[in-house]
Amino acid sequence: MKNIANVLIEAEKILIFTHILMDGDTLGSSVALCKQLRKAGKQAYILIEDNIPAYLAFLNKDYCSYDFNIIEKPDICVAVDCSDIGRLGMRKDKFFQGEITICVDHHTTNDYFAQLNYVKEDSSSTGEIMYQLLKKLKIDMDQEIAEALYAAITTDTGNFQYTNTTKNTHLIVAKLFDYGIDLEKVSVELYQNIRHEKILITNEALNTIEMICDGKADIAYVTLDMLNKTAASMDETEGIIETLRNINGVEISAFLKEQEENKIKVGFRAKTYGDVSIIAKKFGGGGHKKAAGCTIFAPLSKSLDMVKDAIKEQLDKK
Repeated sequence: MKNIANVLIEAEKILIFTHILMDGDTLGSSVALCKQLRKAGKQAYILIEDNIPAYLAFLNKDYCSYDFNIIEKPDICVAVDCSDIGRLGMRKDKFFQGEITICVDHHTTNDYFAQLNYVKEDSSSTGEIMYQLLKKLKIDMDQEIAEALYAAITTDTGNFQYTNTTKNTHLIVAKLFDYGIDLEKVSVELYQNIRHEKILITNEALNTIEMICDGKADIAYVTLDMLNKTAASMDETEGIIETLRNINGVEISAFLKEQEENKIKVGFRAKTYGDVSIIAKKFGGGGHKKAAGCTIFAPLSKSLDMVKDAIKEQLDKK
């Protein structure tokens, strides 16, 4: 971490990369880093390729860009909350244009693809790590940076419900309050600002629930036709998998999202003893023991069968 802080201090042009299908951790951590670097007088941008989910839009204040040439020759490229280069999507070639490449992450399946990697698997979130990194830059934080870090941490801990939440998580969040974060504003943006269409697509998806493995697992899906029917966006399906996992008796949940024909994004969750990172890895994905994901390049019906078999195999071993 000290080495990463030193090269960031010495650099002038820094390009930051969120992972595809961004969540609160990757964007909140990236915004905090970007703002901190700009406070130090550096040219810094976050390069993205997909839409910012509506519930996270409040974080972006001229930090994010779709322009691959926003910084033509970056001194440093930083991947935030990315376990492998595939998580950078179409931007991976741009990432390696940095004179120095850095990865800051907390996933157990990280494959250390950058020149400098700081991966702390026992951290609740990359936001938790980013707080410690920003302190080493020795530039005063402010309310906006603290709110971005809070958004990163609260979303990746399930609002502090997941088992990745530790004493250190709460201590860091307590320190963020010293910078005057507006808890009500951030909480409303993250959790109480949904569109009617999100309710409609949630209902459609929950109607597909199938209980498997004698009720120890469940699976559901969303299709492109469902999105068209409800006028919802794919990012508005976030949170459905947690609902699946919360069902009494369920240990492992899977939620399949039809990105396009023969391309299915799969999210997995485990409650207590299951290890869904093993399941995700079987399909070329990764993540944590309790939360992981992958992409399957097959029709939805075949993908459902493949996922069911993998879940059954994992539960049989347990």
